[in-house]
Amino acid sequence: QVQLVESGGDSVQAGGSLKLSCAASGLTYGTKCLAWFRQAHGKEREGVAYIYTVDSGTSYADSVKGRFTISQDDAKSTVYLQMNSLKPEDTAMYYCAAAIGGGLCYFRLAGYSYWGQGTHVSVSS
Repeated sequence: QVQLVESGGDSVQAGGSLKLSCAASGLTYGTKCLAWFRQAHGKEREGVAYIYTVDSGTSYADSVKGRFTISQDDAKSTVYLQMNSLKPEDTAMYYCAAAIGGGLCYFRLAGYSYWGQGTHVSVSS
């Protein structure tokens, strides 16, 4: 059984940093990529960053490029999101997700089979 458990969410001031973690268990070698999505209150869930499990290639949403960094541990069992220079508009519930199968990764929600419960990030001005 696949489980994704996020942690690290907190309340910080603008300009601060946080590091989110997602502990993944039950994933197989068929896991294509791990991703972070976020959903602000009253808004749709959006992709933040994803990382290919095979070669650690990454992609970021334009809104976080240069500020956020996604990474994974050698065992591919934990994915991280280092968030620097946080802005109030980064306030959201952050979700970890896993995509399986072949092909490329995208930020389409339907492409991800497994989701965590989320961890909340609040950034005050």
